Amino acid sequence: MVAAGKVVFVSAGPGAADLITLRGARFLAQADVVLADALADPALRELAPDARWIDVGKRGFEHSAKQTEINALLVKAAREHALVVRLKGGDASIFGRLEEELLALAEAGIDCEVVPGVTAALAAAAQARRPLTRRGRGRSVSLTTAMTEAGELRAARSADTEVFYMAGRQLAALGRQLLAAGWAPDTPTLVVSRAGCADAITSEHALADLARAALLHRGRPTVVTVGTGAGLVADQSQALSAPHKIAVSPEIPPMKAPLTAKSCP
Repeated sequence: MVAAGKVVFVSAGPGAADLITLRGARFLAQADVVLADALADPALRELAPDARWIDVGKRGFEHSAKQTEINALLVKAAREHALVVRLKGGDASIFGRLEEELLALAEAGIDCEVVPGVTAALAAAAQARRPLTRRGRGRSVSLTTAMTEAGELRAARSADTEVFYMAGRQLAALGRQLLAAGWAPDTPTLVVSRAGCADAITSEHALADLARAALLHRGRPTVVTVGTGAGLVADQSQALSAPHKIAVSPEIPPMKAPLTAKSCP
């Protein structure tokens, strides 16, 4: 069955609403229905005030919508409306369960499109002003989820810079596994929670001391960067070498439909 409607996967970016792309914002403004993740900034609702919003957010270790339910909702909405936006935090293709939803739409014969966005690894690097790649010594970056689908923690050494998502509750165990995988105890390690938000917190550690970041970042979406990309650049001040809160960058000019400043979810 070929449905009349279309589903657009819009990547909301991490944290603040104005990290969404212009293309994503335009699709959002045209949406009839929006199925939104928990980490998408509530301020994005101002771009689609007339759309029906459905919360289908997932949060680690908490009750959340089942993937099969989300798939069914997507198909149903697309059969009833011209444009459905599936709003995902960060970039939809990075740990966003995009594959399952694309397959469900393909099986139902529903047209779809994916709009890329800023993923948390890039937001964390920007927050701390750390290039993830470094000329001549940081040529590879690996993005890894700290937890497997079975709830197991896995960490290894496969790139010059390793970025671990969803690691906030596993910092001590993550540090131990990385040391066992061959990383040196003094390897630069950067921990950023709520990257892209006004209350983002950034702290630096030697890998052997990663467990010390647990209390500072407890209960917050957290990204851990290990290796070359976590190290200071030459012109950063010595003040950046201890746990601290980093000020966010100046706001970009507002979009045509301005967004009211709100806290990130």
